[in-house]
Amino acid sequence: MSTIRALRQFTAVSSRAAVLRSASSSVRARLVSGKLPSRAFSVSARSFGQGTADVALSNKLLEETKYEKESMAELSKEPEFLQEFKAQGKWQIEDTPLNDEVLLTRKFGNESLRLTFSIVDIRGENEEFDNEAASEENDEDNSQEEEVLNTYPIRASLTVTKSSAPGSLAIDMMCQEGQFVIDNITYYKEGSLATDLTAEADWKRRGIYMGPQFDTLDIGLQEEFDKFLQERGIDQSLALFIPEFAEHKEQREYVGWLEGVKNFVDA
Repeated sequence: MSTIRALRQFTAVSSRAAVLRSASSSVRARLVSGKLPSRAFSVSARSFGQGTADVALSNKLLEETKYEKESMAELSKEPEFLQEFKAQGKWQIEDTPLNDEVLLTRKFGNESLRLTFSIVDIRGENEEFDNEAASEENDEDNSQEEEVLNTYPIRASLTVTKSSAPGSLAIDMMCQEGQFVIDNITYYKEGSLATDLTAEADWKRRGIYMGPQFDTLDIGLQEEFDKFLQERGIDQSLALFIPEFAEHKEQREYVGWLEGVKNFVDA
């Protein structure tokens, strides 16, 4: 969700709250006077399964879609930052529409690297931003709010397997402010456990030692792990790319969601 959309939501919520307060006062007055009118049930739907609110909802969805497309005029074009990332030729991007997760893959010698991250963290950050905005209606520096919004942490998971040896490494990290912060590193004797999504593999993973908290390791060992990852492309440029791509994807998915819901309502 873009910053502009988050600010628009805050404004809309404030307006709706004022209207609801006014309406509540009116209803209470009618209840006291005993003059609360009754509303007859109306069967005016166009056909079975199509309610009277459908048209208004469809129009609102269309309005929101147009607004988002206008505010993201370049949405249909591949952004420059993405073109530059692809031109480097290090990572391949697997981005499935309507899917929260993004997969980056690459080869490094006899190793296969798979890094996944999700745009869910962006949605959670924007919800937090909405709550903060609601309690700070008189905030005068929106540019600072936008800057803070763009520093949200994004969880990432990296798996490393080798074609010449069994086993694998699974590394849980946080990507934020141009760097990766490692949480823990798990070693699997069975390499497939790092990537297998079956129920059986999930059951096996539950009993495996996940490794120590990374920041409790010897400082020298932490530094060597950092070098190990940077040599494989888990570096600052990737840490800057991930949040930018996640925000780009979230905006694109939101527009697709609006269009999909409208088509369903109209059907």
